[in-house]
Amino acid sequence: MRRPTWLVLTVVAVAACGGSHARSGAAGGNDTLNERQRDSVLAKSRIPGASRVGKAMRVADSTSAGVRASDTIGGTRGDSTP
Repeated sequence: MRRPTWLVLTVVAVAACGGSHARSGAAGGNDTLNERQRDSVLAKSRIPGASRVGKAMRVADSTSAGVRASDTIGGTRGDSTP
């Protein structure tokens, strides 16, 4: 692989390993961005391949909307018995 691809993969791997622990900023405060906001900032950045993050977010939103729509059509019971 080319070097920029490795760089992007390394950044993504480090970000993924961060988990949901509170992060402290340079001033010692906690990070105020949630995961979706951080992903959105990353998607809008000029990092090579970052646009794929935005695409993945749109696909996930579309899938979630489809699931919600099918749940609404099927009722709220969660089973298919009449």
